[in-house]
Amino acid sequence: MMKNISKFANKKVLVLGLAKSGESAARLLDKLGAIVTVNDGKPFEENPAAQSLLEEGIKVVTGGHPLELLDEDFEWMVKNPGIPYNNPMVIRALEKKIPVITEVELAYLISDAPIIGITGSNGKTTTTTMIAEVLTAGGQNGLLSGNIGFPASQVAQDAGETDTLVMELSSFQLMGIEAFHPEIAVITNLMPTHLDYHGSFEDYVAAKWNIQKNMTASDYVILNFNQDLAKELAKKTAAQVIPFSTQEQVDGAYLDGDVLTFRGEAIMKASELGVPGSHNVENALATIAVAKLRGVDNQVIKETLAHFGGVKHRLQYVGEINQVKFYNDSKSTNILATQKALSGFDNSKVILIAGGLDRGNEFDELVPDIKGLKKMVILGESAARVKRAADQAEVSYLDASDVRDATRKAFSVAETGDIVLLSPANASWDMYKNFEVRGDEFLAVFKELKG
Repeated sequence: MMKNISKFANKKVLVLGLAKSGESAARLLDKLGAIVTVNDGKPFEENPAAQSLLEEGIKVVTGGHPLELLDEDFEWMVKNPGIPYNNPMVIRALEKKIPVITEVELAYLISDAPIIGITGSNGKTTTTTMIAEVLTAGGQNGLLSGNIGFPASQVAQDAGETDTLVMELSSFQLMGIEAFHPEIAVITNLMPTHLDYHGSFEDYVAAKWNIQKNMTASDYVILNFNQDLAKELAKKTAAQVIPFSTQEQVDGAYLDGDVLTFRGEAIMKASELGVPGSHNVENALATIAVAKLRGVDNQVIKETLAHFGGVKHRLQYVGEINQVKFYNDSKSTNILATQKALSGFDNSKVILIAGGLDRGNEFDELVPDIKGLKKMVILGESAARVKRAADQAEVSYLDASDVRDATRKAFSVAETGDIVLLSPANASWDMYKNFEVRGDEFLAVFKELKG
């Protein structure tokens, strides 16, 4: 199925950092005939991935990152996206002029399937999932990969010409590309985030903008014209720009009153979308632009988006008990994500569960968005800071010890027509291993309450 490229044959390649994508990259490079060394910080006895790679005959160095490893003549480094560029191993590799790539570059090099790449600060996961579902319904088998689901280099190995790789791409992954070249690129929006990794907003935007660096006039880049920044970037690409907007009529996908429209063709009403919220209208417009470029039938687009149930933990509609609706938005780990979630609801009906890891920031920006909430249930390390915002917004609140306690308390004060919304505006690591575990706890309590 995959292209059998000779680029890495008999070449020494260092895979830095295991996790899912590193393990996948190491196996693929081995298959392509490379001489692979894997280096991972976790000790060997606690490292099942390293153990299984060693059994397959791949060299592994674990328990630290010895710089002298780079004295061997490596021709490439494949870096896990989570490892920053100021890591000593990466600095030494770049000093030695060793190209540093991420595994999405490998996926591109071997893929028989066309690639659609999606990046942005918010809405990536939902948009990626929407696009894959619409393409699959239209007979083009959209395969989720990249930052969502399975590592891109793993999915690409099995993808054929009649499939489409629909890749969610982070700024970290896009910093490590050379030849990577999607046929269609989508940038959902650009907000100041991950600045601890990138140093500045300009550097962050440059990393995202890398998605189109190899695109030509026969490719398409889909941009959010609600943002002036996107209009500026539109002037700086060789690709054809297809804009989308909820604020003005553009030469692409836009909102005409309540109707999602593509170049004058009405597709569906915004109220018919399966997921609430103004941000989901933006995600749907980006999806419609991709679908129309790929020739998917209007009726197929409409039916798929009307039945779209959202993404687990991202404003996921869970169900209702006694006419109280539950939404799991555990993936909202920052203020902006919670603001977007609240934009889809009537505040007077919402009981918001918020709080989590204390990152030292106040929640003043959230004050206008939480005004008029029926109630808040506040938990976690950042509780005192979240309460200050609630006091400013004049919203009453209850304390909770964890998500389980919070969900029960929220339901106990809910009345017919209300909404219990878990949208914490904080990371989960003060109590939970990750936002998925936090969201699963919410889902488990919902089941108990319903049962």
